[in-house]
Amino acid sequence: MTLNYEQNAPRWMILSLDLIISTTAILIAYLLRFNFDIPETEYRLIPVGITVSILAHVISFFIFKTYAGIVRHSGFNDFQRLFFATLSAAVILAASNLVGYLWNNQYFLPYSIIIINFLLTFFFMGAMRVTVKMIYREIISNHGEKIDVVIFGAGESGLNTKRALDKIADRKYNILFFLDDNSGKVGKRLEGVLIKEGSALKEVLSSCNADQLIIAVQNLDRERKSEIVEAALAAKTKVLHVPPVQDWIGGEINVKQIKDVKIEDLLGRKAIHLKHDEVVGAVKQKVVLITGAAGSIGSGLVRQIAKLHPDKILVLDQAETPLYELELEIQDRYGRNLCEVIVGDIREKERLRNVFKTFHPQLVFHAAAYKHVPLMEANPAEAVKTNVCGTVNLVDLADEFGVEKFVMVSTDKAVNPTNVMGASKRIAEIYAQSKNDVSQKTKYITTRFGNVLGSNGSVIPLFRRQIENGGPITVTHAEITRFFMTIPEACQLVVEAGIMGEGGEIFIFDMGKPVKIIDLAMKMIKLSGFEPHRDIEIKYTGLRPGEKLYEELLANEENTLKTHHPKIMRARIRTHSFEEVSKEINSLVALYGKQNNLQLVQQMKKIVPEFVSKNSIFSDLDKKEL
Repeated sequence: MTLNYEQNAPRWMILSLDLIISTTAILIAYLLRFNFDIPETEYRLIPVGITVSILAHVISFFIFKTYAGIVRHSGFNDFQRLFFATLSAAVILAASNLVGYLWNNQYFLPYSIIIINFLLTFFFMGAMRVTVKMIYREIISNHGEKIDVVIFGAGESGLNTKRALDKIADRKYNILFFLDDNSGKVGKRLEGVLIKEGSALKEVLSSCNADQLIIAVQNLDRERKSEIVEAALAAKTKVLHVPPVQDWIGGEINVKQIKDVKIEDLLGRKAIHLKHDEVVGAVKQKVVLITGAAGSIGSGLVRQIAKLHPDKILVLDQAETPLYELELEIQDRYGRNLCEVIVGDIREKERLRNVFKTFHPQLVFHAAAYKHVPLMEANPAEAVKTNVCGTVNLVDLADEFGVEKFVMVSTDKAVNPTNVMGASKRIAEIYAQSKNDVSQKTKYITTRFGNVLGSNGSVIPLFRRQIENGGPITVTHAEITRFFMTIPEACQLVVEAGIMGEGGEIFIFDMGKPVKIIDLAMKMIKLSGFEPHRDIEIKYTGLRPGEKLYEELLANEENTLKTHHPKIMRARIRTHSFEEVSKEINSLVALYGKQNNLQLVQQMKKIVPEFVSKNSIFSDLDKKEL
């Protein structure tokens, strides 16, 4: 017969046991009160006193639900309930004494016995729970997997993490130490576990051979978090972290919420603080159109703008399923009336015209685009049709219907483009910028930034899938670097730049320091618990058509101007005549029907002279031009 030590005792059993304890406690209280020699006159009152005591304890136990907790996992909150339940029972008994005295000039219980009974009942009920907990922990210590854990953070979050681990039955978590950067805590103990100096992390991990390090500090500085993770990886210790407090369930951490540290957690930067009142004032009660709303940036913009109290958000995309999922998410958070879901293609001008005519958007955030460099290098006609023609349609309609501001989401690949995708985005930038000079009502603003962490098709999800499949990880070049930014950070800056823009600007975001892709790959392998080149192979595949080793943002003092926001700069870009730009772009669009890639790209190079193809079949066009 197998003992199921995970089965919970029914509530009626716990309640019955607590009543037996309280009844036993009052009998012992009588014996203690009268030195084990109860007078004859008191014997007659014992049945009445016990009956009143049982009723009082039943009422208090039901009020405070002392039977509701799992006994083997009893914690501070459970003992707090016990205290108030037994205290309430004592108060009820004291009150019943007063009633008995007024009614029959007689007490049900001596007040001294009530006090002794309160102390004994609380002690015995607490002792029972501690005993069950100790027996249970002794049982599970001989069953299941044993895991040695170090918790970084000896605050409330760390303590809750320990308590959550203590409740797991199928494996034994042995908390070796707490680590904390607060020197005032060092040397003390938290529920019996020693707290050590956080700066000694490397030494502690190398000496104790811990299986896991759990980071349990809220709002930990990114640099410090990276240091902790690096130390853990060097010691071949798995790293996990607890979620933010607002994600805790019922004020407590669920062990299932303790997740592996992801590369996004290390590459992201400090939260951006926007000028909230100004941003809200510019968006509040307005109709906002967001194109490409089902994509990474588009959906991020929807989430950001939804917080700013717009009158209506028009979410437009041709991707049906993710659009539907986004609609459900926004409905759950903000109700059914905030979003108007529009399935449509920005290349279809009449479809867009109907949207503008029906809803009259006041702000437009244009995030719809083809963005994959190799695919667009092989399909330049589609890059022109979507990235150029689609933008032209929106820019023209925004002017026609008197939109207040048009904010275009662009890319660092538009700077000195080496591929079709980047060149198509640069042409779109030029058109929006030149349109600003002739528009009477609409202000056109462009925002430009680099790679977004976790976005659809980015390198991080690709590496993650390759690791899950056992490798190899494919890196195009050992020296290739990229800038990275989180989706919320990018979307916040887009909104901020769009609100502060006066029209005609191209805003560039501070992307931080570039990251070597090979370093990124190796760290992701280690975070997954593997060794690079031993468990997971890294294979170099060579630069893809149109791909650069280094991305450019022009984010330097010579080519940019400062703005009111330290992470947003304004690019010094030459202006273009709208008439000339329109003529050249019309010629480009006219070539779509011919489906001649060489002619299309040649015209793109005419519009964007700095477009020099790299590692591409279109490089021959540059030679002919020379």
